Amino acid sequence: MSKIFYVTTAIDYVNGQPHLGHAYEKVITDVIARARRSLGEEVFFLTGLDEHGQKVQQAAQAEGRDPQAYCDGLAESWQALALKLGLTNSDFVRTTEPRHKQVVQALLSKMHAEGHFYKAVYKGFYSLTAESFLTEKDRLPDGSFDASWGKVIELEEENYYFKLKDHQQWLIDYLEANPDFVAPTSRRNEILGFLKNNELEDLCITRPSSRLNWGIPIPFDPAFVTYVWFDALVNYISVPAAHGDPGVNAVLGKTTNGPTLWPADIHVIGKDILKFHAVYWPIMLKKMGLPLPKQILTHGWWQKDGQKMSKTTGNVVDPIAVIDENGLDAFRYYVVRELDIGPDGNWTDAGFKTRYDSELASGLGNLLNRSLTMLKKYRNGIVPRANNQLTADISLCREKVIESYRKNQLQDALNHITELRWKADQFIEKTSPFKMAKDPAKAAELDSVLYSLVETCRAISVFLWPIIPNAAEKMQAQLGVKLVTSLIAPLEPLADGHVIGEVFALFPRKEEPKKTGPA
Repeated sequence: MSKIFYVTTAIDYVNGQPHLGHAYEKVITDVIARARRSLGEEVFFLTGLDEHGQKVQQAAQAEGRDPQAYCDGLAESWQALALKLGLTNSDFVRTTEPRHKQVVQALLSKMHAEGHFYKAVYKGFYSLTAESFLTEKDRLPDGSFDASWGKVIELEEENYYFKLKDHQQWLIDYLEANPDFVAPTSRRNEILGFLKNNELEDLCITRPSSRLNWGIPIPFDPAFVTYVWFDALVNYISVPAAHGDPGVNAVLGKTTNGPTLWPADIHVIGKDILKFHAVYWPIMLKKMGLPLPKQILTHGWWQKDGQKMSKTTGNVVDPIAVIDENGLDAFRYYVVRELDIGPDGNWTDAGFKTRYDSELASGLGNLLNRSLTMLKKYRNGIVPRANNQLTADISLCREKVIESYRKNQLQDALNHITELRWKADQFIEKTSPFKMAKDPAKAAELDSVLYSLVETCRAISVFLWPIIPNAAEKMQAQLGVKLVTSLIAPLEPLADGHVIGEVFALFPRKEEPKKTGPA
């Protein structure tokens, strides 16, 4: 069975409600998944939730609830977000599911039997907020710890550790031999710099169940539960195992004949968890006997009006509220158009409104509306058989869009589509079809202009489908055509006498609130 294109988001920690960063990561991953399907590939898209750990246990206790019931309640919000964002995910994993726990415990048993773990006493500082042990290197010059670590306590306890140090040079060599493993390049350089200038500490993979009982029990020592990151990262292979992936299950000692998903083609993650994915995860996989993912694609963070988002200051963006007010396509368009994968971005309400008004309502929506309205007015909504004067522009745009989607350069793909839309607008201004319509001698020329515009709108709808699927489907409905999403199959010319559908505003203009003065 051939390898299926496998793309994942990070799984979100259920200690709160979804925010803009979560929505952005899911949208860009969905665009990648849809684009690959448009390129003729079979795709498996995974997202989900990380539900174990001390913060979840504490949050549940604070509400007087059972941790599982607490997670179940929050999971509903996160699954509702996936639907709200129009995700085409193939599965939704929760780390409290038996299918996941079984794989984690099987891998722990295997790796313990092979001698990859050892038991030792730790004495030092521990961040309750980050659920991480800290070292002297984490201290500030005055001996304190940065506020980002939250509450830090002194701790002495026995745990199991995973040997990382022995694999440091191997990982450096792998990163240097595989320049696309971590993208963009700035993030790869960041990881290489970390590995070359620091000695890796062995990874603590357990917590005593006397201190933390909300986790997966260690199968070879029930006095401990699994550290949340060792648990969470395994989701990327526990789901393929559940679907019968033969390679993953062979490592677990099982024979299955399901779809081949692993290795993941892309892990889409935020920059704050890069070390876990680019350092811990590759070494874990190496010792499990599994191949490494093909790429770790790392995106930046969003700010609001140039400042870090914070609930306390109130400068947050609620993606659900934005979608309810402006529509899903406007939200998806803005986050892809505004922020390339890699750098940090800045959300402004004014910027959102400007892009909506100028690029969606006055841009894309207006092009479609003008083109079809003229066709209704001058040809009774019947597409004439004629020469497409924009064929070369459409073909060039298709090539550029395909290349951009293959490289996961989503913003570039959108820019190329916008350029084609501009050319169509310029074509209207140059040819002046409303003037041609007054001259019966120019009927054939008008046919060519109208046909060219209809075909350009149809092409744009196909190119845009991975990014704004609902709007693309509405465009094709107005064009009166059967839905097409393939970027590689040639668009067959419209049949002679093709009748378009109902014309309506694709992106209705927003009404400005009326100002009221004194009586």
